[in-house]
Amino acid sequence: MIRGLESIILGSGNATKLAKFYKEVVGLSVTTKAEMGEGKTKANVYSFEFGKTSDLYIMDHSKVKGKNRNPERYIVNFEVDDIKKEAKRLEKAKVKKIADIYHLEGYGWIATFADIDGNYFQLVQVRQ
Repeated sequence: MIRGLESIILGSGNATKLAKFYKEVVGLSVTTKAEMGEGKTKANVYSFEFGKTSDLYIMDHSKVKGKNRNPERYIVNFEVDDIKKEAKRLEKAKVKKIADIYHLEGYGWIATFADIDGNYFQLVQVRQ
């Protein structure tokens, strides 16, 4: 029986650079930095933990190169308290905006951006 979503792993050709983007630009807190493997297979791993919800891990992956060519396939959503404020902050930081804030009836508001590897992520403010 599947009990829930434990974590999401985002592979990168340069996990250090991507983790720095999520920390310094998006505003997430790195909770752990570790190395996994040995020699040529050694990979940097960064964790962003969100308490009782699922965690995000960014790690080096030897088969990931360059920009994501299918960023629509898998999108990470970050819940925010004030979507207008957070979207404006990311726009000011020159983060690539994919879609302006829009309303999804019965759910809330969503804005879509791209990280430096070309992966899409969304800010989400759910209805309260």
